[in-house]
Amino acid sequence: QVQLVESGGGLVQAGGSLRLSCADSGRTFSTFIMGWFRQAPGKEREFVAGIRRSDRNTFYATSVKGRFSISGDNAMTTVYLQMNNLKPEDTAVYYCAAQLGSAGRSYSITADTYYDYWGQGTQVTVSS
Repeated sequence: QVQLVESGGGLVQAGGSLRLSCADSGRTFSTFIMGWFRQAPGKEREFVAGIRRSDRNTFYATSVKGRFSISGDNAMTTVYLQMNNLKPEDTAVYYCAAQLGSAGRSYSITADTYYDYWGQGTQVTVSS
């Protein structure tokens, strides 16, 4: 079973960087898509970035494109989110999520309802 464990959140000044990690401690090798989402106080959860295991294609929300980078280790059991040039509006709880693949199943990179497993979340706070 997929078990996602996140780390790397914290407090940083605007313009700084953080690197989040998400490890599939179950090492199931069964995930099809890994994604990062975030939720700020009073707002809905939103897509941040995603990576597809099969071809390592990456996808980003417009608000983070050019500043954030998603990557995975060789086995794609650990996924990273490198966040540069952070802004106060990036402040949120960041969640890692995994979407399983199976024949005939539709998928979505950006829709959280398609993801099957979620991490506990890690707080990122950017001060101005």
